[in-house]
Amino acid sequence: MPSRDIVEAFAKRLEDGNFIGAIEQFYTSDAATYENGAAPTVGRDKLIAKERGVLAASKEVKAVRIGPILIEGDNVATRWMFSFTNAEGVTRTLDEIAWQTWRGDELVEERFYYDPKQLGR
Repeated sequence: MPSRDIVEAFAKRLEDGNFIGAIEQFYTSDAATYENGAAPTVGRDKLIAKERGVLAASKEVKAVRIGPILIEGDNVATRWMFSFTNAEGVTRTLDEIAWQTWRGDELVEERFYYDPKQLGR
């Protein structure tokens, strides 16, 4: 079970825009993420590369936590609002639930649930 302090530190990294640092510090080397039930991305190095791609495609990315972080045993749930601003200055937002599985103070699996139509608006 992760400590609340560790989970809060992870969330703070995201809120500060340090997405790569969050992956480097908190994810296990074999961590996996799932986007809306798609095939997983497995391995911290692949997760970092994927995140770099998202960041490169955006002029700015912001993360805002909506509501409390819920911790129950090894499971953590957080609602996020992400804003992606492209080079032309167009901003799209994504309301997402992140469901995480932790092993102690390390993140081993994360599933993202959102309506992909949000990005087309």
